[in-house]
Amino acid sequence: MTATKKASSKKKPITDDEIISVYMDQVLQHNAEPKNVYQFCQENKIVESDFYAFYGSLEALKQDIWLKFFENVKNTVETDKNYDTYSNKNKLLTLYFSLIEILTLNRSYVVFALKEEKNMLKNLQQLKTFRNHFKSFIVDMMNTQTSEEDFKVNKIAKPLYVEGAWVEFLFILKFWLDDTSKGFEKTDVMIEKAVKATFDVLDTTPLDSLMDLGKFVWKEKFN
Repeated sequence: MTATKKASSKKKPITDDEIISVYMDQVLQHNAEPKNVYQFCQENKIVESDFYAFYGSLEALKQDIWLKFFENVKNTVETDKNYDTYSNKNKLLTLYFSLIEILTLNRSYVVFALKEEKNMLKNLQQLKTFRNHFKSFIVDMMNTQTSEEDFKVNKIAKPLYVEGAWVEFLFILKFWLDDTSKGFEKTDVMIEKAVKATFDVLDTTPLDSLMDLGKFVWKEKFN
């Protein structure tokens, strides 16, 4: 008798990226989140223990989606061979533009995730890990001074600016969520005006930039 090798039926382990992809697809297809991990795994034929190998809850999964958005941007930004020579102002512009670019690629999910609850603060809970990495990035950015302007800003307002950059990003994010312009070109204008106004404030010459930013926001929101 000739021995025959039994075909292996062992299933390839699922990855965290695959779990995320399945989750994002499901919530967009059904316009609703799964009720719990058990339901999510059952509906998508995922072994529950495989899910828990990566995430302790659906909330942890949702936070990791945002973290991966940020890590993707960070890796892209830092592989730019010219990035280290940029001023902090241009580094911040690059960060904001890159974040909006990756969020635009995933806009359907982002809009669902941030507009699911009327309570914006509750929605922002999923950005908790994202926020921590964002702020660490800003700290590292400000620790690498490339100009006299950077040195002056860091000396005067480093702690304030780290937190302010996060608030500024949330402002840009909200504007982008409501932006209906072609290619989100108005968000691009908003980013440029917001960053210019911020650095002018830190450079103690804010009036013109603040007025320009204020007029732009008023025009887009109330006209």
